[in-house]
This record gives sequence, C-alpha cells and structure tokens, in this order.
Amino acid sequence: MTGPAIDPRSLQEIYGLDTVCFGCGPANAQGLHVRSFPEGDDACVCRWRPQAHHLAFPNVLNGGICSAVLDCHSNWTAAWHLMRVSGAAQPPCTVTAELAIALKRPTPLDAELLIQARVVSAQADRATVDALIEVGGKVTATCRGLFVAVREGHPAFHRWGLGRQAPAAGGGM
Repeated sequence: MTGPAIDPRSLQEIYGLDTVCFGCGPANAQGLHVRSFPEGDDACVCRWRPQAHHLAFPNVLNGGICSAVLDCHSNWTAAWHLMRVSGAAQPPCTVTAELAIALKRPTPLDAELLIQARVVSAQADRATVDALIEVGGKVTATCRGLFVAVREGHPAFHRWGLGRQAPAAGGGM
C-alpha cells in the first residue's frame, strides 16, 4: 500500500504562480526564486543556492540577499500556518510588518543554503516567525519577523495572483 502522493511544488508554485516578488515570485524572471516547502504544521524549509552576482565580496553572499531570502521564506511560512489554522483553501496575502536580521558569520556564496522557518506565535491575522540560514551545519544568519494578513484595499491584497492556483502536479487544469 502506498501513501498519498507528495506534491513536488513549492508553496509559491501552488498558491502564487503569478507572484512577481523579487525574493519568492515564480513570475519574476530576475528574482531569487525562493521555494518554500511545508515541514509539519508550523514550519517550512527551503534549499537555495546563490549565484555569482549575489556576492558582497569574494566568496560571500550579500547580507541584503540573506535578508530577502529569510523575509520571503518566513512570510510564506506565516501564510501557510494562517491558512492551515483557519481551514482556508488558500493562504492569506501576508506582508512583513517587522523584521530583525542577525548576520552571525559570512554566508558562503558557493554552497547550498538551508533556510528553516518556524511559527513561534500566531493570532487569527498574524504570525511571528523565527528563521535561520544554515550552511554546512553552521548558522550564518537568523531572523524574527511579524507577518500580517492584509485585507481588500491594501496594495498587496491580490499579490498571490488573484487566487489563481497552479494545476495539480502531473495533471491539467
């Protein structure tokens, strides 16, 4: 007997296919293309590899890029959590209300980054998320962010692509 099929698509590819965000938008050709995958009920994981033009100085990732990756991955973790606890079919459009980044040590440019995020507290319309970047077993950056679901009328309300959902893996519309 086999279990349910695991969807190989990221949250961004399932719920925000038309999103143009620089950090996580699948529709932004020049973006970072952060891809977040649920891991349990309150966490998400991302594996991401920097490119040569993301450097701060030789062999080291730019701190602003570290921040963008942490911000976008944490935001999707919050949206995923809020969707699940509310029983909604799609995540709410969430925005960053607060973000504190700590760059602990240089993040290598030539390695795959493991980005982990976990909801540490939540209310109906907001979630606080702790996240980190790890490379080779060493934490290079951490963050804590507050992400808030926005309502109709906010400029970001439809940013996930006006509710367009990608077709199921392996299938059509």
